[in-house]
Amino acid sequence: MRKNYDGFLIVNDVYELIDFCDGVHLGQEDLKSIDADIFKAVKIVRKVIGSEKLLGISTHNEKEVLQANEMDLNYIGLGAYRDTTTKKDISGVLGKSIDAIALKSKHLVGAIGGVELNDNFDNITYNVIGSGLIK
Repeated sequence: MRKNYDGFLIVNDVYELIDFCDGVHLGQEDLKSIDADIFKAVKIVRKVIGSEKLLGISTHNEKEVLQANEMDLNYIGLGAYRDTTTKKDISGVLGKSIDAIALKSKHLVGAIGGVELNDNFDNITYNVIGSGLIK
């Protein structure tokens, strides 16, 4: 991938691959599999990957965003913005409220879940687009 891509490479879920990438992204369930206390889980992962690597987590609501504000992270993913066929276990769709919730984050925010190329947000730094690239 590095030969064909000149950007940040973030690995999803598998922080053990940190030597081969620029950072790792973990979901709430991934954190809980590391430690039942998600704050402790983030500290464990940060210790493993070091301070120079990027660390981000998924958040789904205001409560999780506020919790993330107390963690040593580089960014958060916030969503789902809209329904998506990629993940069936979405507990809630944020829709237009995503911008107001993102404003509460002290970290950079990436909109996740059903985001498309033409989506625009006021308080979100990154549009994370997966299956929306293929239409």
